[in-house]
Amino acid sequence: MRRNCVEVRWHGRGGQGAVTAASILAEAAYYDGYKGVTAAPFFGAERRGAPIIATNRLGREPIRTFSLVEYPDVVVVLDATLLKVVNVTAGIRPDGIVLINSGKPPEALGFDPAYNVATTNASQWAREAGLIVSGTVLFNTAILGGFARATGLVSLESIERALRSHFSGQAAERNVQGARLAYEGTTTLRKFALACA
Repeated sequence: MRRNCVEVRWHGRGGQGAVTAASILAEAAYYDGYKGVTAAPFFGAERRGAPIIATNRLGREPIRTFSLVEYPDVVVVLDATLLKVVNVTAGIRPDGIVLINSGKPPEALGFDPAYNVATTNASQWAREAGLIVSGTVLFNTAILGGFARATGLVSLESIERALRSHFSGQAAERNVQGARLAYEGTTTLRKFALACA
């Protein structure tokens, strides 16, 4: 299905880097030729661990809408525990996709079969790539590789370029490696057919 503008909603917890991931995705989309890209956070209770939302809009033409995404084409869930407390599929379009940071296969998560569900164990891939700071695994950038694989909306090469723009030296290489592992380790229920006109 073709859209003039693809809308993405990120679900995470405070401190997990959803806002940073949305920003890097916007940069990668720009490198991929999108002329309109936005990234915006939405905070309720601003504290570590509280559920938060970030959003993206990707368009081949300039975008003049900056409000919060209500009807996403793609939902990215950084923390599978949110599935018990947040309705992550609220407003999702019928042909949308839900990408979840999980080691489980998509069919094991109990979603309505109408949704196309993809999973990638971004936490594991980030750990394998050495994305650990003070004992905390930083998986928000790794899941960008899963986004590239599951949606096909942005290339892995553009994700890597954006990561190298955002980070430098060994940190950049670790983030790129995490994204590559997540790209290879992504599983989807069926092929995703969304494209931006």
